[in-house]
Amino acid sequence: MATGLDSIELNQREALPQEIARKLIAYLVSGDIKPGARMPSERALAAALGVGRSSVREALKSLGLLGLVEVRQGDGTYLRSGGSDLLPQVIEWGLLLNERRTMDLVDARQQLEVINARLAAQRRTPEDIKALTTSLRLMGKRTNPDAFVEADIAFHLAVAEAAHNAIMLDIVRSIQSLLRVWIKRAVTEAGETKGSHAEHTPILEAIVAGDADAAAAAMEEHMSRAAERLRKSIAADLSRQAT
Repeated sequence: MATGLDSIELNQREALPQEIARKLIAYLVSGDIKPGARMPSERALAAALGVGRSSVREALKSLGLLGLVEVRQGDGTYLRSGGSDLLPQVIEWGLLLNERRTMDLVDARQQLEVINARLAAQRRTPEDIKALTTSLRLMGKRTNPDAFVEADIAFHLAVAEAAHNAIMLDIVRSIQSLLRVWIKRAVTEAGETKGSHAEHTPILEAIVAGDADAAAAAMEEHMSRAAERLRKSIAADLSRQAT
């Protein structure tokens, strides 16, 4: 058994299958097991974790529903191949396994985006305005969810660029995978892209006008609505898992 599993300590105060699922995620992304490889048996996992096989089975079922593992009847459980998509998938699993922490992250991101919008209105250059305008135009043309998400991310990166604060820009760049998951889930929950696109328009207009207060207010409004769509998406998934 891999060292990553041997070192796992379970918090018995938490719902056991949920805690096991979190620990298995940490093990699966540690590099000890490669995408596409067969995982240890339920018996081996249960022995390594010091829990019953039924708890392990429930945890694996949750990871299967989230697309992390593939259970092949009579052949075992395999880590799905993910390649460069592995990090976004891990975030997706984390969204469902720890809702409270997810919403804390959403709140932190909201504050970051509002600050960036305010700074962008104060510091934007003609080149920044051009990049923002191009990103918003692309969002309006992208009806495919995946393409829309990329255009949406490009817009928020352009806002961070226009803020001309290297630290803030680095933070936004570092959470691109996180943004990709959040935005896609929010768009899917809404069932369309026009609403989200419309929320970005007053942000751009305020930045172009150099109105810092209006830019911050428009961004806060957009982020609040996006957060609510994400909450609904998470709640719907948790409800489906419960049933």
